[in-house]
Amino acid sequence: MRIATTIFLTDETVTPVRLARELEQRGFAGLYLPEHTHIPVSRRTPYPAGGDLPREYGRTLDPFVALGQAAAVTERITLGTGITLVAQHDPIGLAKQVATLDHLSGGRFTLGVGYGWNVEEAADHGVEWSTRRELTRDRLALMRALWSAGPTPYEGEYGSVRASFAYPKPVQGPRGPVVGPRTLIGGAAGPKLFAAIAEHADGWLPIGGRGLTESVPKLRAAWEEAGRDPKDLQVVPYAVLPDPGKLAHYADLGVEEVVLQLPPAGEREVLRALDGYAAYL
Repeated sequence: MRIATTIFLTDETVTPVRLARELEQRGFAGLYLPEHTHIPVSRRTPYPAGGDLPREYGRTLDPFVALGQAAAVTERITLGTGITLVAQHDPIGLAKQVATLDHLSGGRFTLGVGYGWNVEEAADHGVEWSTRRELTRDRLALMRALWSAGPTPYEGEYGSVRASFAYPKPVQGPRGPVVGPRTLIGGAAGPKLFAAIAEHADGWLPIGGRGLTESVPKLRAAWEEAGRDPKDLQVVPYAVLPDPGKLAHYADLGVEEVVLQLPPAGEREVLRALDGYAAYL
């Protein structure tokens, strides 16, 4: 099982360069970074985990800039977003960012896609909350048009692009309906999410990994109903606090990669956490 990591990198934590070098030297498989552009102070949306919103949410580094630094000082580890709030981006610009990072890293990028939880943050980007899933689907389709081998137009409900020259292209070739880098969708288990994964992704990025015994068979059924090859489905439990029994259970479910949560802390504390996680490598 590949052991990757995630962390809220901020202006107060270990740097992307230091962390990326340590991960590669120690044999970890990858680094995934979350995204929040800003956190409105006057916020009615509750923090999903309950209680006060942790300080790091309002201080996160831009994941693409941070991952670009990580790519420049490594050769092996994968680099991903966990997750990109696609609805909050201009899709033409985001397609360029993703393809550039994937190209410069030699195809090591994973696009983690999410729908978000912070209504006020999304509203400042002009996102209508009730249609954010449809908007995300539309913007991903537009991005796939730009990533296609030849100039490909796209006309959607929320946006369009003319047939265009758009380079660089993501390194990985098309996989069935999926064009672009490895793409995983995050979110709570359910028919809508599983249909979206089967339609235009490589797999699922479930936070915490709870309930997978019941959920994974349902996802596999939706995947196969969409005509996708069963062996191609990827389930990557995300932001996991590990123990041997948990990882063994994931392996029994066919999980080949897990993403462990690192503390949003300075260099000393983060390296101490990596020392503890080394037992799982």
